[in-house]
Amino acid sequence: MGYQLSNRLFSKYLSLIGLLAICTGWHSSFAQQSEFPGEKVVHLLDEPRHRPVRQHGQLYLLDVRIKPGDESFPHTHDQAILLTYISLAGGPQNGRVGVNTDYAAEAFTHKVSNAGPGLFHIMALVHDGPGQPLSENDLPSGMRVDPELENPWFRSYRYQLAPGESTDLQSHSNPSFVILGSEGLAHVSREDGVTRELAHAGEWAWREQDSTYQITNVGDTPVAITVNEGRLQQ
Repeated sequence: MGYQLSNRLFSKYLSLIGLLAICTGWHSSFAQQSEFPGEKVVHLLDEPRHRPVRQHGQLYLLDVRIKPGDESFPHTHDQAILLTYISLAGGPQNGRVGVNTDYAAEAFTHKVSNAGPGLFHIMALVHDGPGQPLSENDLPSGMRVDPELENPWFRSYRYQLAPGESTDLQSHSNPSFVILGSEGLAHVSREDGVTRELAHAGEWAWREQDSTYQITNVGDTPVAITVNEGRLQQ
């Protein structure tokens, strides 16, 4: 897990620690499908705690919530996935991101459990396609920050906005979504004047391709904003 780990290193890291982070008080267990005899095994998109909230072609946005003491069904990943961490059992994660693209080449089945005391909450962007070669042809416009993560499937950007601060007008040639990673209050305002208010960590706004918008911190505390895009064929 982390911002700039290579895909292979990230996958090995997750496998080695079994998604266990003692410092945050949460844990998950990995195993292959054959290790769940007698249990119902489902695809990631059919696991009830991985709730699909948006689909755009090959992209699926999932709101993943596991309550303290709960455990997911064994579920199979076979698509690249970008994870935006809202909270783990030990507390807020402020919208940091991680990625696994190895799933697109080799399916993997596991369960995720939450030992508590807090809520396990992740927004996951799933890409059911082959990815696209890295290119400047589909870069967004108006971004004043560099991507923290970029690969053939995804790009991810992060803003820290002070009270009253706004981004520049920006647009993406790929579908994208804006997540409020921290507590606070932010507005995502389209060029046509339509505004989506994000009032709680984990709230999000979807932006269609080539939709121009601006993000503003309208609260009285700094906010962390994550902007993710799924790279599709242009």
